[in-house]
Amino acid sequence: MTTALDQFHPLVAGWFRDNLGPPTDVQQQSWPKIAAGEHLLITAPTGSGKTLTAFLWAINQFIDGKLDTGQTRVLYISLLKALNNDIQRNLTRPLQDLAQIFADADIPFPDIKVSTRSGDTDAGDRRRMLRHPPEILITTPESLNLLLSSKGGRGLLHGIDTLILDEIHAVVGSKRGAYLASAVERLVPLSGEFQRVADFVGAYRLDTNRKDYLVDPQYQKRKVTVIESKQHKDYQVTVRYPEEAAERMKDEKIWDSLCEDFNAKIATNRSTLLFTNSRVLCEKLTYKINTAANAT
Repeated sequence: MTTALDQFHPLVAGWFRDNLGPPTDVQQQSWPKIAAGEHLLITAPTGSGKTLTAFLWAINQFIDGKLDTGQTRVLYISLLKALNNDIQRNLTRPLQDLAQIFADADIPFPDIKVSTRSGDTDAGDRRRMLRHPPEILITTPESLNLLLSSKGGRGLLHGIDTLILDEIHAVVGSKRGAYLASAVERLVPLSGEFQRVADFVGAYRLDTNRKDYLVDPQYQKRKVTVIESKQHKDYQVTVRYPEEAAERMKDEKIWDSLCEDFNAKIATNRSTLLFTNSRVLCEKLTYKINTAANAT
């Protein structure tokens, strides 16, 4: 059966099939469009493989020699600093696996470095990044604007080939969204046109085919292809309240009872997500959950 993986390097395709199985529907739809250089807006549920949907073709381009290493070619912008390290980890493992597979096959594998830059990045790491640019840079809108505002930072952004924006629906129509969109357009004079993965920043380009474009500038909207996943996820929701905690409703120790219950649930799950109303409560519950776990 023909799949979108067939256009990748055989070792890349083999690694993907062995570790992840067949492509998801959003990958099957997106990769041919990405390979054709189209601008995309991709919408898909959590767990549908969006990270590799966005990055795998660029990695394949490095492997095929169509993207040079030694400069930043892929720019990923996350709206949350907390997601940066997750994305870096999600890329580091596949790159390590692929490097080993290529080494076993005695085939050269490019040195693809992945770095993050945000307000938490220390000055030493920032300087090293400018001296030795990562091939894939993960950053935030605010850090991108800071890079664009310095000579050294702009030097890091001269070779961008692919721009990936995550969770842009969260900023559409906001001041932060306008801040992000303006930063993306400031990249164009540095890198030239690059492939975009989001309609929000498809925006408009100056029509330079007209002889008088400098006197009477006119703009054309960049064509963006929308990829929508058809995958549906089923969720099981149960509303419950531990009886012991209910008895302590007016007692400060209610949190102790709840945290004991939380730990029982955490122990049976691979991952658990807890929502709180405030940072103070989050820190309080973290302390009590850890205390209860250490006591057992």
